[in-house]
Amino acid sequence: MNKKIFGKPIITQEAVQKRIKELGSNITRDYAGQELYLIGVLKGAFAFYADLARVISLPVRVGFILASSYQGATHSSGKVKILSDIVDDIKGKNVLLVEDIVDSGLTLQFLNKTLKAKKPKSLKVCVLLNKTEGRQVDVDLDYIGFEIPDKYIVGYGLDYDNKYRNLPYLAILENIHE
Repeated sequence: MNKKIFGKPIITQEAVQKRIKELGSNITRDYAGQELYLIGVLKGAFAFYADLARVISLPVRVGFILASSYQGATHSSGKVKILSDIVDDIKGKNVLLVEDIVDSGLTLQFLNKTLKAKKPKSLKVCVLLNKTEGRQVDVDLDYIGFEIPDKYIVGYGLDYDNKYRNLPYLAILENIHE
């Protein structure tokens, strides 16, 4: 089914898959000979996380954390909540946090602090989309899929009011009325 579901792609499905393969190669090279614990930030990173995990050629353990700072809005509330924490002990492990998008930086800053308190051997961040305009706090990103403009993006796991996550591409959501 190639029927258009919503919006004009700003990043096509093909471009996303190509970039994920490149990220997977870089991560595989950087962690060669080591195990890696991937932590996916739900719900938005689920598609990116699954595709990325499959192209990393290393022994990989998987885990998830459910965090939110949007609560149904199109901009961060500034208050991050962990709705479901990881269940495994990550002490002494190489951890790669996999996030869908970094915009304000508040969620990532909070997650970094929370995960560092669990004493991993290393903690790095891989993000599909980096939106630097409007960044409120400095955050370190180790692997970046795409730099994007200051627009509200949906698709490939990213949503508006829990819709559009199933788009196989990334599109700008326009004409939002909150």
